[in-house]
Amino acid sequence: MKFTQADWQSVNGSSLQGYVTATYAELVEVFGEPEHGGDKTTVEWILSFEDDTLATIYDWKEYETPVGRYRWHIGGRSTSAVDRVTEALRQRAKA
Repeated sequence: MKFTQADWQSVNGSSLQGYVTATYAELVEVFGEPEHGGDKTTVEWILSFEDDTLATIYDWKEYETPVGRYRWHIGGRSTSAVDRVTEALRQRAKA
């Protein structure tokens, strides 16, 4: 599953679509280093998948970035965002 880093403007208007449980290290291994957080996040990944699905992965209202297993929020414009993020993490587990 191919994806690229996207910019903040491309995900404007996205919203919570679901969750994925993973460690910070797993997310960095699959998606690279995150962006610094915003108003209520400490870190955030902004991704564009090869089928043009946009997804964000972020913590929510945490004082520090979670490093252990955590239920990360997935944002997007449809539940396809959850599907793409989950599939990318599954592919990592198979490798």
